[in-house]
Amino acid sequence: MYNKAVSEHNPVFVLQVRTLPAFIDTMLAAPLLLLLLFVPVRPSSAAQLPNQGQAKDVPIATNGQPFPWDRMRLPKTVYPLHYDLTIHPNLTTLDFTGVARILLDVHEDTSMVVLHAKQMQVSNVLLLAPEGVRPLRVLEYPPFHQLALLSDSVLTKGRRYEVQLEFAANLSDSFHGFYKSSYRTKNGEVRVLASTQFEATFARGAFPCFDEPAFKANFTIRIIREPRHISISNMPKVHVHAEISLYFDHFDTTVKMSTYLVAYIVSDFLSISVYAVPEKIDQTAFALDAAVKLLDFYDDYFDIPYPLPKQDLAAIPDFQSGAMENWGLTTYRETGLLFDPNKSSASDKLGLVKVIAHELAHQWFGNLVTMEWWNDLWLNEGFAKFMEYISLDITYPELQVDDFFLGKCFEAMEVDSLSSSHPVSTHVENPTQIQEMFDDVSYDKGACILNMLRDFLTPEAFEIGIIRYLKRYSYQNTVNSHLWESLTNKWFSGDELDVRAIMDTWTLQEGFPLVTVEVRGREVRLSQERYLKTDDPSLTEGFLWQIPLTYMTSASNTIHRFLLKTKTDVLYLPEKVDWVKFNVDMSGYYMVHYAGEGWNSIIKLLQHNHTALTSNDRASLIQNVFQLVSVGKVRLDTALELSLYLSRETEIMAVTQGFGELVPLYKLMEKRDMAALENQMKVSEKKLLHNATRGLIDRQEWTDSGSVSERVLRSYLLLFGCVRNYPPCVTKATQLFNKWRESDGNMSLPVDVTMAVFVIGARTPEGWDFLFEKYRSSLQMSVKSRLKSAMAVTPLQDKLKWMMEQSLHGEVMKTQDLPDVIVSVSRNPRGYKLAWDFFRANWHTLIKKFDLGSHTISYMVTGVTSQYSTREMLIEVRSFFGSLTEETGSEMRCIRQAYETIEDNIRWMDTNLPLLQGWLDKRSRRDVHEDL
Repeated sequence: MYNKAVSEHNPVFVLQVRTLPAFIDTMLAAPLLLLLLFVPVRPSSAAQLPNQGQAKDVPIATNGQPFPWDRMRLPKTVYPLHYDLTIHPNLTTLDFTGVARILLDVHEDTSMVVLHAKQMQVSNVLLLAPEGVRPLRVLEYPPFHQLALLSDSVLTKGRRYEVQLEFAANLSDSFHGFYKSSYRTKNGEVRVLASTQFEATFARGAFPCFDEPAFKANFTIRIIREPRHISISNMPKVHVHAEISLYFDHFDTTVKMSTYLVAYIVSDFLSISVYAVPEKIDQTAFALDAAVKLLDFYDDYFDIPYPLPKQDLAAIPDFQSGAMENWGLTTYRETGLLFDPNKSSASDKLGLVKVIAHELAHQWFGNLVTMEWWNDLWLNEGFAKFMEYISLDITYPELQVDDFFLGKCFEAMEVDSLSSSHPVSTHVENPTQIQEMFDDVSYDKGACILNMLRDFLTPEAFEIGIIRYLKRYSYQNTVNSHLWESLTNKWFSGDELDVRAIMDTWTLQEGFPLVTVEVRGREVRLSQERYLKTDDPSLTEGFLWQIPLTYMTSASNTIHRFLLKTKTDVLYLPEKVDWVKFNVDMSGYYMVHYAGEGWNSIIKLLQHNHTALTSNDRASLIQNVFQLVSVGKVRLDTALELSLYLSRETEIMAVTQGFGELVPLYKLMEKRDMAALENQMKVSEKKLLHNATRGLIDRQEWTDSGSVSERVLRSYLLLFGCVRNYPPCVTKATQLFNKWRESDGNMSLPVDVTMAVFVIGARTPEGWDFLFEKYRSSLQMSVKSRLKSAMAVTPLQDKLKWMMEQSLHGEVMKTQDLPDVIVSVSRNPRGYKLAWDFFRANWHTLIKKFDLGSHTISYMVTGVTSQYSTREMLIEVRSFFGSLTEETGSEMRCIRQAYETIEDNIRWMDTNLPLLQGWLDKRSRRDVHEDL
């Protein structure tokens, strides 16, 4: 799954087979199915899930009888081998009915079958045994989403049986399970479709199943639909027949796979192998081309041919995450798949191919080889995130994707620097905990530690190991150690490297190391500790990593390597040097502190010859030094002195990281609500902006020329300049907006400058209304996305409030966009109180729509609160979240992260505000002296 919140809020982008026996077919004859169409829908109550894996008391079924299983994980007594599913959705009454026939392999003698079903009515449950057909008694336990099918006779170990269940439910009105989506045609007609999203634990809401990733099976799916619709699923259609006014679509049997990868859609989509609503089908050609290229790449890289006969892509109008890797039918947000060469920006193109690369990588990592349980989700998501960059570097070299990988590691470190972080591989039990695994640690940290290992082993050795892993475990489930065993070989002079010993330190403990380097002549003293934003030093004790260090010096461009296994160690250089840079290109997932005169020597290097280091090295130095300010290792004025070199910087990652460290200084001040301080800081802010960006923004042309990185950087800088009221930006953007508006939006603006232009236009009521009309009428998803983002930057509070209300309502602005709107408004100095009030008032609606523990909820919790920096706001935030119950989210990790972040902001402001003011005064005197 491509997690939208994880992947699209980087500052660069925001501001962004087999047949069944004949007797089974007979059981599915038309009269039974027609009878099913009229089964009434009476969903069971949806009890919230407790945190513990076992019920405190004997679980009681809905009929008052004891439920025979007391654990959240299913028993291993029976395994599904094959599902025969018939589904009939009614897009008028918004419900569905179905029949599931499941072939079971009995591993232990048992008289019960426990499986999942959530919020559905299950009836007519039969056991199809060689001795004949007989009914089964059914008990339901909603807290664990479980059904127990009880047999009067024992199901014998080693034999196979089938169970058949009829079921009925409503189409979900969330974004999970089998859910309703809709879109509006340009003529204003609302059309309804039904689509699936089963990861992680939502297949159980669509059909009774063994909804855990290790219960892999084959699936044969039949969809009943009206003639005006089409249906698609994981496999190609092998047969269609009509009865009365309905069509029955029969799909080929899938390969062996987990329930969360099953998919089917009933809609009026058109297709060129990429499915979309009819009016947007002309925006699918680029995605098709990208998918073909990327599948070819993965076939070669993994040395395993893509195992299915087709790979469709579908753009769904309502979609919570960024995309989903359903085997043979990947699904996407419309913004993640639709592309108009004339209206889409360079970053749109980059974002689109990254999403497709991610989902297609999953066809091997995740689908072919699947983690045993959700604790090792990173084996899926970390790999897919990592392979985005590996694949695009080869297939789309012009996108310069390497320029953006570093940002993923910085984002992961933001979360991983808190005591509320978690190991990459973490014990999880219930669905809320599972949902919480879809975060920056599983995705971005997973990708970054894989990149570190690849750099350490060499790309060639790494690829050999990956191929070995995929071939050894095809159609199976794995744990961490399977990967490390596959990557272990006699790489180095015949000595076997213990990959598992190294990587267990990165996956089984949370956080990451801070390596302190002190150079004394030819001697380099090393020490490691956990980097942690806390005022409790005891929380950093007991951590030790095996760190693949890399370094280079002023005396040599050679990259030297050293595996630091202990708390301290010493290196010896062949000669004295002017400077040393550790973590070359930041290929390692750790920070470096240069003790003694180390930082001063680096500042001198950057001021006089910054290109002696790569752009990744420069970006990592910026990130490291500002993060070290947060933990008191480096003074703020040292970090600010280092940032001055940015006026000569031209590379995107270094620039955006520099701005990314400086902008929060403004944001923290804005949200202190101290008028005197705010006025005092106005002049200082302009000086700081001027110092960091002198010449950088001025050099940008208002065109679409240049490489992808240059174009993305231009968009970023011009938008930054306009948001921060840099006069030349504001003047030019105002001129362009007025001309564009006079042409009724028909004038062709350079795509890369549109965000800057729209943001300025949104400052007046008339301009905002004009942007909204263009938003409502546009069919180009990338244009709509930019318009929406710009409208959320307006200073007009009534417009901000209206946007949030409309997004919640979901007709004019899609509810899927509500999290983006809320967080954008919260980052707006005129809107952050509105966002916080709206967020609190609608909390219960939000957790129902977006699901407890989801990354979407986490994104909103942390996004809305991350820039608060006063004790008053901390009390207010604690008061609200403290009033919640476990059922309404009080135990979510993101709430602890929010507290920690605000506490860190308060400490930072208390410590560094005086230092900031003093440095700015000093700079001011220096500037005056230089002018004289």
